[in-house]
Amino acid sequence: MHRRSTSIATALAVVLGSAVLTAGAAGPASADAAKVLPVASVGDIVVDGAHRRVYVSDPTGGKIVVTDYTGAVKATLTGLPGVTGLALSADSGEVYAAVRNGNRIVSVETDTYVRTASYPVGAAPADLEVVDGRIWFAHGTDFGSLDISGAEPVVHLAQRGDVGFSGAYGMFLASDPAVPGVLVAGNGGDLAVYDVSADGAALRVKGDMDTAVRQLDLTPDGSQVLTSWGSPDRGYGIGAYSAADLTERTGYPIDPYPNAVRVAPDGSVAGGSSSGYEPDVHIHRPGDAVPVREYDFPNTGDSSGADTLVDGALAWAPDASQVFAVSVNTRGTYTLRALADPTKELPTLKVSAPAKSDRAKKLTVTGRLTSKSALPAGTALSVTRTDVESPNGKALAAVRTKADGSFSFTDTPPAGGKVTYRVSYAGDAEHAAVSVSDAVEVSRKATALSLGNNGKLYTYGKDVTFTAHLGTTYKNRTVAIYADPFGSDKPKKLLKTAKVNSAGNLSATVDMTRDTTVTAVFTGDARYAAKTATSTAYAHAKVSTTVSKHYRTAKIGSTTYSWFRKNTDPVFTTTMNYYTGRKQRFQLQVYYQGSWYDSASEYVALGANGKSVVALGAPGESGIRARIRSSYINGSSGDTVNSTTHGAWKYITFTN
Repeated sequence: MHRRSTSIATALAVVLGSAVLTAGAAGPASADAAKVLPVASVGDIVVDGAHRRVYVSDPTGGKIVVTDYTGAVKATLTGLPGVTGLALSADSGEVYAAVRNGNRIVSVETDTYVRTASYPVGAAPADLEVVDGRIWFAHGTDFGSLDISGAEPVVHLAQRGDVGFSGAYGMFLASDPAVPGVLVAGNGGDLAVYDVSADGAALRVKGDMDTAVRQLDLTPDGSQVLTSWGSPDRGYGIGAYSAADLTERTGYPIDPYPNAVRVAPDGSVAGGSSSGYEPDVHIHRPGDAVPVREYDFPNTGDSSGADTLVDGALAWAPDASQVFAVSVNTRGTYTLRALADPTKELPTLKVSAPAKSDRAKKLTVTGRLTSKSALPAGTALSVTRTDVESPNGKALAAVRTKADGSFSFTDTPPAGGKVTYRVSYAGDAEHAAVSVSDAVEVSRKATALSLGNNGKLYTYGKDVTFTAHLGTTYKNRTVAIYADPFGSDKPKKLLKTAKVNSAGNLSATVDMTRDTTVTAVFTGDARYAAKTATSTAYAHAKVSTTVSKHYRTAKIGSTTYSWFRKNTDPVFTTTMNYYTGRKQRFQLQVYYQGSWYDSASEYVALGANGKSVVALGAPGESGIRARIRSSYINGSSGDTVNSTTHGAWKYITFTN
């Protein structure tokens, strides 16, 4: 409740001085998946195909995040400061993690995510590979091994021999489960292949490679070492070197800047590049310089550009059905991406329908299916039509391609409105599935819809019936009626949704405590278009004022006055329906020489209970007659949710 004092003596002086105051918002069928990872960095990624889990290390956060193939987090392993390299045991029973800051390698059981062992290795381990049961780990510009097959773990450091590894990007290791006894190591411009079938590492061959390498891998036939390399003068791509003598072979050109390479068990090559404006992951069939598939990462969140691949953050599912990649944006948000059907070509499917058509008239839809390796004439495509009568889609006759991949079909849409034709290719062993659609706006008749009471003004709290009238339609006779009271604190509300009666009418009642827009909505049917009708009705505010501190009430003429002693302050309590920031206009008039004159007016804030109290100063003389009125003025009272409303005049007089 707010209280305000006003001097009536001052107001009288104004009147007697003759001053009068006045108030004035085409994609593949098997979609890729993406989930944001709760990590601050990414060191490595490994896939456990037996349990369908993905492990991602976070060196900065000192943890490993475990997800399923969709990216949903299943476990978080903490207390691993600087954890980087990850490797999976041959039986998928354990994941090994290089804990750099602890100079140790830990083992985690994949069934339970329980840490089963921690092995000190006497150096800061980084990249990991498992070869014939032994765990090989990079440390600095050298590498070592951890053998846990015996009663006690055995560690060997400094296994590089006379190879002069150097460089700023650390030591990289590579192996393949299908190639026993072979380990590849690389750092800076040096590359070497080792025989690790016996105790220790025996150098087979050493050679040179590009100095910008970010990752290595070994092909499953053991014939080639692949590297992510690139420079402006030599071109960018996946480098290939003979595993026998490290002579350079034909590689796989990709976009700048190559930063990852991983080979699938079937020999397919996934190459990664940190490319803000070009594809980020490139899939090649063995020996084919032209990619069979490429993936371009989108912009995630409020990043200033598209996501880019994290160095080395590529991994194949063991069955080659998916490639997993981790991207990062300029805000430091990391996203795990599951890329579907990586070894299959993604055909290009186009479909074109007319923009508009008449209902029940024949229309023609055309399109073309093409791919890197030509698809045969007669390739079957499924067709589905979706409209208001078949919202879940209705299968139409399949269409077959011509020799050039083109196709066409005709249809007579039975329903009007938006009609969507979806054409789908199911894919085969060499080609991924793909599905695209195009929509036609099919004509419908117009119907009539009206709503009463537009522009009418009602007393506060009156229950008002709004009746919607719907004209001719086909099948749908349902109308929805909504009320949207003025003011930001009350949302639009559904009052009723039902079929109109036999006369085409549907009514709903609104409690008119505010100006209100009422809307009737017909959503349309197969032959008649949607229609909306609105009606805005207005409501007075609720205003009442009480007088206190008078000693009696009596009439002067036909008007009832509250009588006050000349030295008593009159008090007026006004009650009004409340709205945030609302004020009432308090108006004072004085009777002088047979007429009422505006003396003063001011806006007085309401308390949260809708009340305000105004105390007038005592005039100190008798014979004065005055009146006051409290009003809500639309706009001037601080809001616009009610229509202007004046309260009743309250009359006062002063005696000795």
